[in-house]
Amino acid sequence: MLTALTGFLGFGRGDGDADRRAGGRRGVGRDAGAGRRRTPAYKPSLLRSLSRDALDTGVQGFDAGLLWCIAILLLLGLVMVYSASIAVLERRNPAADASTYYLVRHSISMCIAIGASVIAFAVPVKHWQRAALPLFLLGIVLLALVFVPGIGRRAGGADRWVSLGPMSLQPTELMKLFVILYVADYATRKQEMMHQFRRGFIPMAAALAVVGILIMREPDLGALMVIVSVAMGVLFLGGMSPKLFFGMGATLAGVFMMFILFVPFRRQRFFAYLEPFASKNAEGSSYQLTHSLMAIGKGEWFGVGLGGGVAKLNYLPEPHTDFLFAIIGEELGMAGMLVVIGLFFWIIRRCFEIGRQAISFELFFNGLVAQGIGLWIGIQAFINLGVNLGLLPTKGLTLPLMSFGGSAILMTCTALAIVVRIDFENRRLMRGTVL
Repeated sequence: MLTALTGFLGFGRGDGDADRRAGGRRGVGRDAGAGRRRTPAYKPSLLRSLSRDALDTGVQGFDAGLLWCIAILLLLGLVMVYSASIAVLERRNPAADASTYYLVRHSISMCIAIGASVIAFAVPVKHWQRAALPLFLLGIVLLALVFVPGIGRRAGGADRWVSLGPMSLQPTELMKLFVILYVADYATRKQEMMHQFRRGFIPMAAALAVVGILIMREPDLGALMVIVSVAMGVLFLGGMSPKLFFGMGATLAGVFMMFILFVPFRRQRFFAYLEPFASKNAEGSSYQLTHSLMAIGKGEWFGVGLGGGVAKLNYLPEPHTDFLFAIIGEELGMAGMLVVIGLFFWIIRRCFEIGRQAISFELFFNGLVAQGIGLWIGIQAFINLGVNLGLLPTKGLTLPLMSFGGSAILMTCTALAIVVRIDFENRRLMRGTVL
């Protein structure tokens, strides 16, 4: 276990460029030395396979840069959540000593997420493919459970949580990963039918429609936009006809516009962001946006100093979730914001490179999953940053790996652990090891 954890954190020997050069010289599948472990003649059990793969982590090497980017974002997110939330509960209940409430809960969520990531990494990708359909069905069941009295939990006028004793789970966060796995598996199995509307697209559209109806019933338009966008992106990468892709993209854009224009509070929020400082908007629909922009503007180049921001003090609501980036801008300035953007760029870039490499090895499912996870993190981060900077209408989406939220941290770390596993299997192929 210690060997697996050490390898997962990036301390295993090996360099990504060296692995690629070695793979290029030796060729995939070619015997590169008599000392290589041979594939056993029998089919190993899952437990033995996991143990063997865990032992290999010390010698196969990892993308240390990717792991460092993830670790830095997690740790920076922990610090900024504490800074942004330290006054939230004190403002609500001044008599209580609850300044570390969110810090403790976020720390626990990170520990659980790291533990789940180690387990997720230990599972070969072929087992994730076999579990794609069951996990997708489980996600649908969980989405339905949020409406069951005594199981689902309602907060802020929305049914988005399933109660698990002292904790709660947000099924939409699980569904983001489950949809990627399911769509990637579907595109792999139905490769020859992906250009066909009736046999290739309609079944997937029906499955996604069920998910969409349940999510809109909560309602959670932001999560639905991310899930549908990622699913469409994976289908396109998986071979969907461009005509079908752009046709469905236009149709979905029209549907989302209807959701916005025909619901009064969404319509007000959408048009308010165009003139956030207008008198009719500044204290209403664009209240959060105006204070986000003022906080970022106050930070200038290097910020006012960690903990020195004032937007979190009775001005910017819930600064530790959707508007955490505004607190980063105020306290760490433009320099801090550019660091965060650069780290996300590196993670997304590596997800696509790892996926493209897997596809070059004819591991089609692996490649689509890695690129789908890159799409998910990229789209959600772009929307969150766009909202904080006033480029997009206000939408309740957290910043991946950083914002407060146990379900989001858990699923994002698990998804990235799968990407690291895909990279690990790619490197094994470069070394000529049979998976």
